[in-house]
Amino acid sequence: MRAPEAGVPVLLVEIDRRSEDAHGLVVKLRRYWEWGRLLPKDADKRTVDLVRYRPDAIDQLVDHEQRLWLRVYPPIGREGLVPVAFVFADTTTAKIASTVQVLEEAGRRYWAPRRYDTLYAKAVTARVYRQAVPVVVTTLEQLTEHGAGAAVWRRLGRTGEQSLTDALDNPDGHALYRAQEARASAEDQRRRAAQREAQRPVCRRCGQKFTDERW
Repeated sequence: MRAPEAGVPVLLVEIDRRSEDAHGLVVKLRRYWEWGRLLPKDADKRTVDLVRYRPDAIDQLVDHEQRLWLRVYPPIGREGLVPVAFVFADTTTAKIASTVQVLEEAGRRYWAPRRYDTLYAKAVTARVYRQAVPVVVTTLEQLTEHGAGAAVWRRLGRTGEQSLTDALDNPDGHALYRAQEARASAEDQRRRAAQREAQRPVCRRCGQKFTDERW
């Protein structure tokens, strides 16, 4: 589905009428994640060799612009890979809850963000969504009754239902990271400056603290 005018450049939709079990949906999610990591056939040899011999290269060194998926779909306008929606139909609330629980637990590697590698681990709570597949779930009955623009979507890893754009956004993503990292860095500089000032020597003759030049 493509609806850029609604803030959704692309959304891959899986309609599930309970023809597959929950673990089958996890396999589908894994394939979407793996597909988002593929290189195009004409990728340069250096990049191909890098990915072949360094397992972490696709995560750390290969931008999305170098991958196959951006030749098939437009930029999604958010962090992460192409989002996937599981729309359940002709089933019970209990079965949906059970399926979503399996998706969240068994599929965590594919949808969940990671912690930032930062010097300020205690101060930075933001998450890295760059390699994650955003997954939202709803039911066909809710879409029929309320419409796709209503708060009928639940993002894996969150509680409650949101509008589709809110569910796809990452308020705890890179923008929050930049703000938290900047605040933590400024606080660290203030702390270091205070520690240095506390250690500044005092002149025995005049009782004044040393200037920076004299120190």
